[in-house]
Amino acid sequence: MAKQPGKSNAAVDANVNAPVIDLRDADRRAALFQRIRQDHSVEIAEDYVELISDLIEINGEARLVDLASHLGVSGPTVNATIQRLQNDGFVDSKPYRSIFLTEKGRELAHWSRARHKIVLEFLHVIGVPPQTAEADAEGMEHHVSDATLQALAQVTLRLREE
Repeated sequence: MAKQPGKSNAAVDANVNAPVIDLRDADRRAALFQRIRQDHSVEIAEDYVELISDLIEINGEARLVDLASHLGVSGPTVNATIQRLQNDGFVDSKPYRSIFLTEKGRELAHWSRARHKIVLEFLHVIGVPPQTAEADAEGMEHHVSDATLQALAQVTLRLREE
């Protein structure tokens, strides 16, 4: 539990000044930050392909204007990202046409959606309010390792059985 400014929490206060990662191990710390940078580099691609998949499932197509609306960004931003996703082999798009996922894009969308659901269900089962869980899952899903994801899924199942 993070301490919020102006609030006191004895457990947090006792350890607030202690480093989270041992500073004597620079290589370990660098590896952790390298993983975070890698996660950030694929985060947008994952969000886009998951949304494109959802739009195709619900509407039968994914259009640039719909992506912009659902992501809260401008059309030119979506266009630039779609071009990058096309170059990376995740989508197929032609001017003034719908956007389609390639097999590679469908695989990424499936994996992104599965991760998202595991994190979201875990947050729900531990009692995080729905709107907060949705917002938190949106960020957490991109940074959770496979091992942690498996643990979250197992804990979620155990908690549901109780």
